[in-house]
Amino acid sequence: MRAARLTLALGSVMALAACTGSPGGVDPATVTSTSADAASATATASATPNPAPASELGAPSQKAIDLAAADVADLTDQQLAGQLVVAAYSGTDPSGAADLVTEHHLAGVITLGANVPEGDPVEPLTQMSAAVNQSVADDGRDWPAFLGIDQEGGPITRVGEPLNQWPAAMAYGAAGDDDLTQRAAFASGEQVRAMGYTAVFAPIADVTTGPNDPTIGVRSPGSDPELVAATAAAQSRGYAEAGLIPVAKHFPGHGSVSSDSHLGQVTQSADLDMLQERDFVPFQSLIEQGAPAIMTAHIVVEAIDDSQPATLSSAVTTDLLRDDLGFDGLVITDALNMQAITDEAQSGPASVQALAAGSDVLLMPADPGATVAAIEEALADGTLKREDLEHSAALIVATLRSNDQPIPSSDVIGSNDDLSLKVAAAAVTQVGVCDPLAAESIQISGGSEAERAALAAAAESAGLSTDGGLQVQLVSAQGYQAAGEDAGGVTGVAPSADVVVALGTPYPLADLGDEQVGLAAFGSNSDAMTALAAVLSGQAQAPGTLPVAVGELEVGTGCGADS
Repeated sequence: MRAARLTLALGSVMALAACTGSPGGVDPATVTSTSADAASATATASATPNPAPASELGAPSQKAIDLAAADVADLTDQQLAGQLVVAAYSGTDPSGAADLVTEHHLAGVITLGANVPEGDPVEPLTQMSAAVNQSVADDGRDWPAFLGIDQEGGPITRVGEPLNQWPAAMAYGAAGDDDLTQRAAFASGEQVRAMGYTAVFAPIADVTTGPNDPTIGVRSPGSDPELVAATAAAQSRGYAEAGLIPVAKHFPGHGSVSSDSHLGQVTQSADLDMLQERDFVPFQSLIEQGAPAIMTAHIVVEAIDDSQPATLSSAVTTDLLRDDLGFDGLVITDALNMQAITDEAQSGPASVQALAAGSDVLLMPADPGATVAAIEEALADGTLKREDLEHSAALIVATLRSNDQPIPSSDVIGSNDDLSLKVAAAAVTQVGVCDPLAAESIQISGGSEAERAALAAAAESAGLSTDGGLQVQLVSAQGYQAAGEDAGGVTGVAPSADVVVALGTPYPLADLGDEQVGLAAFGSNSDAMTALAAVLSGQAQAPGTLPVAVGELEVGTGCGADS
């Protein structure tokens, strides 16, 4: 279960105010469609031998960095600039991403929901990764492409079936089993790696502060900094074991602010002592364990630099993250097309400022071509130093090489049904009345039509009828608010319900009556519904504990806490 916790040891933190195409494009007719072919393309791009990672989380050794430094020294200014950019691409055509990488010499691309084709997405995405790797190789760069994806689980899952579907991080916090968390992250990561990806933008290392957190919520393992630290580390180990670069996010912590940086400027008003005791703890723990990459958030941290978002602030990125917390891995910006950045500066100047502040990877600048051109201009006029950019590029290359394991067979896709169900079952948490449930029939209310149908199907499979009996009310998850999505309606607890089921964060269970049972599922996919049906029918107990405070219920509360 829980390993010994790492304690935060911070020194004093200083509060200071900081395109033309290329040859070698990809012919779509030559792009193949299997994981084996993607593996071949990656192997070609990774011909230079490299030492094993310096940490089990995937950080490169100094020898690997030195080897990479010699390689990137031969890049032209334009190639060097492009090597620092991981861009979004349009559409689902595999050649589109490759053409973008070829045109601007990019390190790689990130796959978003709009890039995932309908139907079975595995073959097209595998083709895309192979094509992008070929573009990098054709540009004379003998290392893997940076192919990233937000496959956190829960609400931020870019690729659905046939990949196994995993819950958000809060479910792992409720389960409280680091070994199970690591195994699930490995299984998820192996399936992502099978499509050719080299990096996953996870785990979430943000400490949520409760219902006032509109952006992270169930994506965070919980509100206990040590719980978050342990869960994020276990996930990082699993991803790295699968051959992916785990990217912990969002430093210095997005779970304790009440606004969404996708929609505009966000300010962190907590004092430095509070940040040290809460938000920094998981990141410090990951750094001490050798985390290879950390993503910064577009948050103005008043206690450190009240004039710039962290991504653009040398006081946060260099003085705090690098000097005080001792991080020497990749610093990756959050998406630079978010309004917290675009409201302040155009793509090129914002990207140059992020590099000057200490970032290594520019993620999703609004205009990749303008970004590369702006970096070239900044090199020419001395705003940026080539030696600094070469160091960033060497870190990127060494990290990619150190995590470059053989691509698994596509047979791993969807091969972990038992494990994903085990995770869902371990997370279910019962509060309120702790009597075991043993219903023979239930009546389902609340939630959405799809959620009611899903629970009804799971109940039928568990031998439960749904024509009366135990009154079960579903409370839908509050929607993920990033990028302006509707927050969704959180229905209040119905006094007539015998059992109230929170399908997202457990906060609605604060309103339980004295005779009501509350169940927190932390998700609404088929595994979560199967786990719920087992508890309702008495075939299983709810073993989880609350990873966040819910009204007067403290972290660690749960009917299964002592079982």
